[in-house]
Amino acid sequence: MKILFTICGRAGSKGFKNKNLKEMNEVPLVYYTLAVISMYKRKHTEDVVQVALNTDSQPLIDMVVKCNDMLSVCIVERKQELAGDRVAKVDVIRDTYNVCGHDYDVIIDLDITSPLRTLVDLENLIHEYESNANFELVTSVVPARRSPYFNMVEKKGEFFKKICVSNYTARQEAPASYELNASMYAYRPDFLASEFTDTILDHNCGISVMPDYLVLDIDSEEDFQMMQVLHQFYIKSDDGLREVYEEAKKFM
Repeated sequence: MKILFTICGRAGSKGFKNKNLKEMNEVPLVYYTLAVISMYKRKHTEDVVQVALNTDSQPLIDMVVKCNDMLSVCIVERKQELAGDRVAKVDVIRDTYNVCGHDYDVIIDLDITSPLRTLVDLENLIHEYESNANFELVTSVVPARRSPYFNMVEKKGEFFKKICVSNYTARQEAPASYELNASMYAYRPDFLASEFTDTILDHNCGISVMPDYLVLDIDSEEDFQMMQVLHQFYIKSDDGLREVYEEAKKFM
């Protein structure tokens, strides 16, 4: 299998300035992403792996380029029209794919600010992708802590109602629901190359279920500090996350 791994990180961030340059427990966030790719490449020598960073951040480029002796990364300059905070990430991934060529079996995007993932998580994503040729993409998810059928509401007219109308009296009766954790996406090349105006979840999407690491969306310094605290706990109790942490430190 020939894999293009994409890493996307723009210079600005409307919610949390320079979050892509942050260090989690003294290791830059991007090194956790490089680490899990490096671990995959070392284990799966039968695969051809290429890595591309799409960014307009020179500090982020400097962080990554200094590690090229450990893992070669192609730098793709972020186009100005793709640098806004309202640009869909899939458009950036598509541009990276177009720049790097089309000779791939899968394009996998790993999010810089969702670093709590293991080699097994990545392998599971690829396994799900290969398991069904009808999947146009596969995304990582965690089991939802709330259910739109049971204990989530939205405003409908004057009052608030369950998001999904149902007669379930216990959450266990409701269909399983999942939350996207934005950590990993695997795209089929022909799907990524196509032009679509709706969202990716309106297409044939598969899921790869990850452990729920209680990760918040990193939109503030407080969110980031909470993730650091959780990471400190997990690297003591989770072998997979500890292995990624040790690998990431080698990029320092």
